[in-house]
Amino acid sequence: MQRISVTVTLNRSTLQFDEAAFEQLEQYLAGARRTLEGNPDRDEIVADLEQAIAEQCTRRLPAGTPTVTPAELRPALEEIGPVQAPGATASSPGSAARPLQQVSEGAVISGVCQGFARYFGLDVFLLRIAAVILLFATGGGMILVYIAMMLLMPYAPLQRGGKPPRKIPAKSRSLVEFIRAKLGVAAV
Repeated sequence: MQRISVTVTLNRSTLQFDEAAFEQLEQYLAGARRTLEGNPDRDEIVADLEQAIAEQCTRRLPAGTPTVTPAELRPALEEIGPVQAPGATASSPGSAARPLQQVSEGAVISGVCQGFARYFGLDVFLLRIAAVILLFATGGGMILVYIAMMLLMPYAPLQRGGKPPRKIPAKSRSLVEFIRAKLGVAAV
């Protein structure tokens, strides 16, 4: 008898994992718990980590495929990165510093909020709410800041084999790249 898939609940999301992916997931989460040992917010951090893993895996699942395999899990865990001990910085040995980049996959307009969420390890929904609040608080001035960030922030490479960006982010990306080419400006 062989177990083919395992049903896993990650925070609020339920997914099917094949045996190999499930073992990798268990190792990653066990390592995260060990790293965060003694941290009073450990359970909350692990719950956020689980939610991020679920979102990353769901985004990478090919259409019609119900089971997460190592092919979807590995790049998801790489994008999330290793869990750091409290007080560790992004430049500490063994940690990969993520650059601040626009992320087109899952973006609404261009990927600026997605990029900031990934860079700071925050929930993109909260950043989008903050951006809307700032839009009203600045009387629309936030639009100029957003456009400047669109033009200055480089784009993260598109995921190989991943879902292509939706219509608006794809057009935003094309427009920004066109403007940069016309102005002869490279992203910072």
